[in-house]
Amino acid sequence: MPASRFFRILKGMEVHFDSHLEARLTQRATQRGCKADEFVQDVVARYLDEEDRFVEAVKRGEDALERGEYLTHEQVGERLRRFLQP
Repeated sequence: MPASRFFRILKGMEVHFDSHLEARLTQRATQRGCKADEFVQDVVARYLDEEDRFVEAVKRGEDALERGEYLTHEQVGERLRRFLQP
């Protein structure tokens, strides 16, 4: 699809925040030296990336469980005790 046609299809998104949240976003953006909309886009992108990583980790865990690769409650407790020993 030609770029000019693609951009005509997409429209900007408008999001409304309450005044308290908007003030916080503006303050953080100012601290980082960017515009509030740039800051929000960065925050949302990082959130979605983290959510994707979480979903993938859960999927890997479910796959391991189906293969019988898991620890019992007692095994987890023992590993934690060893890890926390000075």
